[in-house]
Amino acid sequence: MDFLNYEFMQRALLAAVLVGITAPAVGIYLVQRRQALMGDGIGHVAMTGVGLGFLLSTSPVWMATAVSVLGAVLMELIRWYGRTRGDIALAMLFYGGMAGGVMLINLAPGGSNANLTSYLFGSLSTVSPSDVTAICVLAAFVLLVTLGLRRQLFAVSQDEEFARVTGLPVRALNLLTAVTAAVTVTVAMRVVGLLLVSALMVVPVAAAQQLTRSFTVTFVIAVAIGVAVTVSGTITSYYQDVPPGATIVLFTIAGFIALTALATPLARRRARAAAAEPVAGDPAECSIPAAREAGEEIGV
Repeated sequence: MDFLNYEFMQRALLAAVLVGITAPAVGIYLVQRRQALMGDGIGHVAMTGVGLGFLLSTSPVWMATAVSVLGAVLMELIRWYGRTRGDIALAMLFYGGMAGGVMLINLAPGGSNANLTSYLFGSLSTVSPSDVTAICVLAAFVLLVTLGLRRQLFAVSQDEEFARVTGLPVRALNLLTAVTAAVTVTVAMRVVGLLLVSALMVVPVAAAQQLTRSFTVTFVIAVAIGVAVTVSGTITSYYQDVPPGATIVLFTIAGFIALTALATPLARRRARAAAAEPVAGDPAECSIPAAREAGEEIGV
């Protein structure tokens, strides 16, 4: 536990815990909406914000937040109105954002490849006290949205048409989801890196889904996996002197493989148990525990 004696590791671990919580918390809605790669696209756009931060000598985190939020809103507008040209417009937005960021960082005073690498793939030693403050504020916003509006966001993620019929403001909730994803990208970029953050938003959710179909349980397990891999990856990076972002993502993928291997025999056992159950609809055989279990499978 000697790593706790260093202030930069204390900051890195705090940032890692917040990233481990927020990334899957947003990712579960993106997975439900089949927009698993949205975080990757926002990460490309956020590079322009990082470059502007260096060029204007302001906080790269806050500037990246502003630019990525704008990019996320544009992505939603393109999704609504893009029609057949939508894919081309998104590609231009993604790669233009990355190219703009690289150019601005190199034009900025003191800009270098070292600065660029730390934002692309994460870095433990570069998490400053001001970064931690920004990460805490942004993480609080993400959790407020993903937990406070979980029922509404779940409904929109499952079926937009049904949510619209029930009176929910679908477009506003879609925009809020996109903005929250953009904020999450900037929360995670100091630890995981802009190019790898999407994996942390998606893979823990996919891993949790191997064990359960309940939204609430999937949410909890995904967040637990996120915290476990970010903390363990950060500590491993310190001792082995390897990139934290790559280490965290590899741990996340390893967790997915392990849970998939564990879930396969469980799924077979459930299938055999289901086949042995009485025919559905027999009042004498329909128990309260079974009804409760069925409700939990679709509950939020």
